[in-house]
Amino acid sequence: MGQSSPQSPISRIARDISPPSHISPAAVGEGPADRQAAAAVPAELEIRVHGRGGQGGVTCAKLIAALFAGQNRYVQTFGDYASERSGAPVRAYTRVSAKPVRNRNKVYRPDQLLILDDGLVNAELLDGLDPGGLVLLNSGCGLTGLDPLFAEYRVAVVDATAIARRHKIGTRSVVIVNTTMIGAYARFIGLKMVDVEQAYRDLGLEADLDAAQEAFRTVEIRETFCRKEHAEPVVMRQSGRVTPLTEQFVDLPMPLKTGSWRTQKVIYEERPAPCNVGCPAGNDVVGFIQALKNDGVEAAARILQQTQPLPSVCGRVCPAPCMSRCNRDGYDGAVNIRGLERWIGDHQQDLLLQPKQQGQRKSFAVVGSGPAGLSAAYTLALEGHWVTIYERDRELGGLLRSGIPGYRLPPEDLDRDIVRILLLGVEVQPGYTLDTFALERLLENHDGLLLATGLDCRRSAACPGEDLEGVEQGLDYLRRAKQGGNVRLEGHVLVIGGGNSAIDAARTALRNGARRVSLVYRRGREEMPAIAGEVEEALEEGVELQLFCQPRAYLGDGRVEAVELAEVDLGPVEADGRCRPIVSDRSSRIRCDHVLLCLGQSADLKLVPDHWQIRDGRFERAGDPLPVYACGDLSTGAGTVTHAIGDGRRTALRMLAGGPAAALSEIDPPSSPAVSAEEIRFDYFASRPPTADRHLAVERRLQECREVNQGLPDASEAERCLSCGHCTGCDTCLIYCPEGIICRDGARYAIDEEQCKGCGICAAECPRHALRAAALDGKGESCAAN
Repeated sequence: MGQSSPQSPISRIARDISPPSHISPAAVGEGPADRQAAAAVPAELEIRVHGRGGQGGVTCAKLIAALFAGQNRYVQTFGDYASERSGAPVRAYTRVSAKPVRNRNKVYRPDQLLILDDGLVNAELLDGLDPGGLVLLNSGCGLTGLDPLFAEYRVAVVDATAIARRHKIGTRSVVIVNTTMIGAYARFIGLKMVDVEQAYRDLGLEADLDAAQEAFRTVEIRETFCRKEHAEPVVMRQSGRVTPLTEQFVDLPMPLKTGSWRTQKVIYEERPAPCNVGCPAGNDVVGFIQALKNDGVEAAARILQQTQPLPSVCGRVCPAPCMSRCNRDGYDGAVNIRGLERWIGDHQQDLLLQPKQQGQRKSFAVVGSGPAGLSAAYTLALEGHWVTIYERDRELGGLLRSGIPGYRLPPEDLDRDIVRILLLGVEVQPGYTLDTFALERLLENHDGLLLATGLDCRRSAACPGEDLEGVEQGLDYLRRAKQGGNVRLEGHVLVIGGGNSAIDAARTALRNGARRVSLVYRRGREEMPAIAGEVEEALEEGVELQLFCQPRAYLGDGRVEAVELAEVDLGPVEADGRCRPIVSDRSSRIRCDHVLLCLGQSADLKLVPDHWQIRDGRFERAGDPLPVYACGDLSTGAGTVTHAIGDGRRTALRMLAGGPAAALSEIDPPSSPAVSAEEIRFDYFASRPPTADRHLAVERRLQECREVNQGLPDASEAERCLSCGHCTGCDTCLIYCPEGIICRDGARYAIDEEQCKGCGICAAECPRHALRAAALDGKGESCAAN
């Protein structure tokens, strides 16, 4: 009768209409609509309901009885079940008559069939139903997917399971569809929704009316049917010999196999975690955090270094899109993944993965030593090939070295990650200036060439006065600061831009004497591409935000003295999800002593020969593909360290495969969707706020040349990882299986499929959604996810 509490409306029905029962016509008024609906019902009507234990089939038959009782009919209803296990096939019967019902037999020749589970459909199910009889089927297949068995009958189909699940009728594991089916049934036989509403109000089922109404609206009905020329006579099946009670000697477990009952098959399945999917570098986030928690920092480093050559760097400067995807974010705060990555990089400095042994080693040149070039070189070296990095500067690192201040990324931490790459046998040619001829010579001397030169062209706002003294590019200023040049500033400094470079320039100006620093950005704070934590730190240190405005002109006599700022309105949302800025006629002036432009960069392809063309990241010559690829910002323009690392690795693997597009299993996105927060059982996890990184006190930051973010105090934050979609061996499925047919099989679990009834409770109770309840087709094979 469905799994309901004693206080539930379903239980009240069981009390009000106890099986078997006879119900006299209800004492209600009979209007014209009531008389019309009642007249459409035959004088004698027999209905059979087929379902499974736990779906509410018996109660469904009682609801039909209650519905007809409201139409001034005599009714009888009872179920045909005993001690079967939940999930076993169950039948229930309802008779409707214009006179008192005396027949107490089961219904063998039904006029109507209600099938609550399409997994029960077979020829035996239709026994006794004459051609033209009514069949109401709960199925997601619709009329187009009907089994040919129904060709002789008038049929209606409704996806009652989906409707009931949407309206939260039943539990996550056992959806009760009976009240939903009645809505579709009323529409099928010509009753009005008001009849259902009246019956549900009488029975205290108003909470289920919305589901019944949805079924009433969405049920698909086929009135046409095909009658066979020679219908076979109905044969009543006889049961075999009934074993006397004195001969029952089989001990537990009873040989009651349920494999043929089930409509679902539970599968242990590893689903992608949203943090893994959200990591542009392609790191196995769940893998390295669980390894850190269970096996220590070295085990975690072995997993992380498979895809991440710069863990100490990324643990400091990555914008951490993985954390914004963390399912724990809306519960008690995202796991501090970036902090854990930094912890691993800083505490496992000596681990060095061994390159693969290649029978035929190839030679590759990587031009540029920023994050994309370093990642590509690392990947190629791990695959067992010779790699040489060609870098125009004297030191490796690209923008990591020249553009990120030491208070965010200390040079020694960058050096530690780079040394690990070089120890794989990667050679370096520093101070190497390339032109088109040198590039072609490199191609002649190597099996492949990878360009990772980044975004080398500074953008400007093209405003009058940009050539005034005191207006300069922010990245040039940051480079001078890293190289120890004269970067002393005085007075009021304006920084134009909203990215990480703008925040770095503003904070660096404060550390080098600026009395006041204002950051001018054309959108709002929420739309700034800079890392939110870096923005917060800048505000703590005294940086001011001048939002929704952009420069119209730089003013001064030889040297900048003021900036004219135009106010900006936000227009429609653009492809990147942000609103398009619309410059207004409203403006104001702000006095300043220095301006730093941080408006982004663009790619510079001047060193590429004119007769080379690029297509999908690969260069061609006269239409023939070359073993030359672009990667990182030069290819994607993504502009973040972690995107560059990921693209460097993917491009290196693509170059090894020699394909025109990334089609390798190692770099393909997962085919199945990531586990969502709605699929996580948060009631299994104690609420525990994330461990925050430690920071220098604000008053010390501008006086001390130390790293502001001091990282995590320990690795205990790893305990908060939910391991979404990945089994941790927590035994929840084993404990909650009502039949005890799940057992340990080494480090995994095994299910006795002959005894599994497909109730799906184990999948519903899995805290991290590492099991899937798959629907079964007519042959017992799993198909779509349930």
